[in-house]
Amino acid sequence: MTDVTIIADADDAAVAAWLEQVLVRALAAHKGPVAITIPGGSTPFPILARMDAERVDWSRIAVWPGDDRDVPEDHPASNAGRIRAALEPLGAKVIALSGGARPPHFALTWLGMGADGHVASLFPNTDPRADDDPAVRRLVPDPLPPEAPFARLSLTIPALLDSDALVFVIRGAEKRAVFDAAVAGKHDLPVARLLKAAHQPVTCFA
Repeated sequence: MTDVTIIADADDAAVAAWLEQVLVRALAAHKGPVAITIPGGSTPFPILARMDAERVDWSRIAVWPGDDRDVPEDHPASNAGRIRAALEPLGAKVIALSGGARPPHFALTWLGMGADGHVASLFPNTDPRADDDPAVRRLVPDPLPPEAPFARLSLTIPALLDSDALVFVIRGAEKRAVFDAAVAGKHDLPVARLLKAAHQPVTCFA
């Protein structure tokens, strides 16, 4: 497992400033476009709103959801739809997940984590593997989360780890305990499997 840096008590503005720095460096290091993957749910959008569009040239950034609900993009539960609404006006190119997608190498993989240790839509019942072959899988969480009772499309562990850096943004003591236990190798939940296979710097805002 790679080293993990945990930054405690960071607010949305602090996370946004960190992301800006990472993206500015990535854009400076490459002449062409760069790709990132970001989570859905409620956490990323207040952070994205805090980022300075004058510092980040979103027109050179392709944005992939790390996972999505298997619903049309105009459905309120669609991660791609929400990401598109937030970032396409700034010039970003948003790529919706599909079963045969071939995601690129990412400059940054941004992840959340559930209290059950799931990352993207790699829930414990889906038995995610670090050597999974497809980059995208269609999965059905069991149990289905009542707030989003849909089948999912998710990047697999190898696709998520095809990245220069990983960042987690997690909220609450319960999730922090699950993450800390994963770092310590005390369980085999999806987040622990991903961290065990990670080779790049990992930052966790908690």
